[in-house]
Amino acid sequence: MTIHRAYLFCEQQLVVNDHFELPELEATQDELYLDHIANQIIVRNIASDVQLPDGFHLMPIRELIMRWNKAEFEQASRAKQLLEWRSNHRFCSKCGSTTTPHTTQLAMVCSNCHYFQYPRVQPCVITIIRREDTILLAKSVHAKNDMYSLIAGFVEVGETLEQAVARETLEEVNLQVNNIQYLSSQPWPFPSNLMLAFSADYEAGELKLQEDEIADAKFFKIDELPHIPMRGSIAYEMIMQMIDRIRQES
Repeated sequence: MTIHRAYLFCEQQLVVNDHFELPELEATQDELYLDHIANQIIVRNIASDVQLPDGFHLMPIRELIMRWNKAEFEQASRAKQLLEWRSNHRFCSKCGSTTTPHTTQLAMVCSNCHYFQYPRVQPCVITIIRREDTILLAKSVHAKNDMYSLIAGFVEVGETLEQAVARETLEEVNLQVNNIQYLSSQPWPFPSNLMLAFSADYEAGELKLQEDEIADAKFFKIDELPHIPMRGSIAYEMIMQMIDRIRQES
């Protein structure tokens, strides 16, 4: 009997104990592992009515972002994205036949045409826009609370990351920006994104909102910010870094 630590996901929740630790379980024959070479950490989807190990409970992944360090969250993000990938690639995208996991690679292989389907990452740009001593924050029409965040969107085929920053900003709030600079990145498992962070300076334009995306947007002074994203998210880190920069320059 082989026992491994396990990521057990139920939709957007994960099984942990009161110390935010993973359970240890016996591996099955056709297990998905976080590391497909070492076969050390199990990754599974579970049903909402499954009996959990003693002392463990379900916790939303977004809350764990605030509890875990960066490496722990990135590992959980990888686990969630691998589950999404395998679930969404049970059939070949070329001929429609069933697929099976490759024995030594992270690939789903078609049983008919032998086409390989590898995990895909969806790149998204997220941008903090500065105008003098203020920063632009926007509230999504899809937000279920009063949280304001940063302008963000998917990179389109054939464009650079910088072009995506400029396009998304123009589309969502009708502003032109310059001095676009890369900051950092964060894997984001909702469902399989890579958030690419940029800063930019306001250049021109008046705020005009894309009504099907943005409910409100304003330039806020750093000591008058509304409710912002949770600690641990890349948006929070970007906002905090910009606040520090503005304060140092004042």
